[in-house]
Amino acid sequence: MSFDPATTVLTDITGDYTIDPSHSRVGFVARHAMVTKVRGQFHELAGTAHVDTATPANSRVDLTIEAASVSTGNADRDGHLQSNDFFGSGDHPQITFRSTEVSRDGSTWTITGDLTIKGTTNPVTIDFEEVGSSQDPFGNTRVGFEGSVVVKRSDWGLTFNAALETGGVLVSEKVTLELDVSAIKTA
Repeated sequence: MSFDPATTVLTDITGDYTIDPSHSRVGFVARHAMVTKVRGQFHELAGTAHVDTATPANSRVDLTIEAASVSTGNADRDGHLQSNDFFGSGDHPQITFRSTEVSRDGSTWTITGDLTIKGTTNPVTIDFEEVGSSQDPFGNTRVGFEGSVVVKRSDWGLTFNAALETGGVLVSEKVTLELDVSAIKTA
């Protein structure tokens, strides 16, 4: 499926932005029982960004996700993901990302930052494609970015698993993080 072409109303997206949580998605994909993919997302997130197109290294991103807002469409699985086997949302209510380095090559922005899950922080580098910019019906100027990265969940202490009789494990070690971001210009 191909989407309608993105719009571009800004020739320069430099400025300060607030991430619009109702029009953004932070999700993940993991292999389940070695035969299918399970997808999930977090419904509660907040973040800001400063974009500097002339000097991308001056750009920065801060994102906070409420771990208990995880949703996979299955209440039992969501409860298990909130437990200490995975996110431990009772003791570690937030997942955070703070950029440490930003670079740009055309419409691709490479953002490296510290991702903290369950009290463990590791660097992650994500390539984001600058999708476009628009003026919404409410007078907001928006920019959109899409990115993804594959991580090893054990790097953050998310090691729960179960061996399968037929070989393999219940939950894949590698997980794809997916980010679809709509941000509203504030300055």
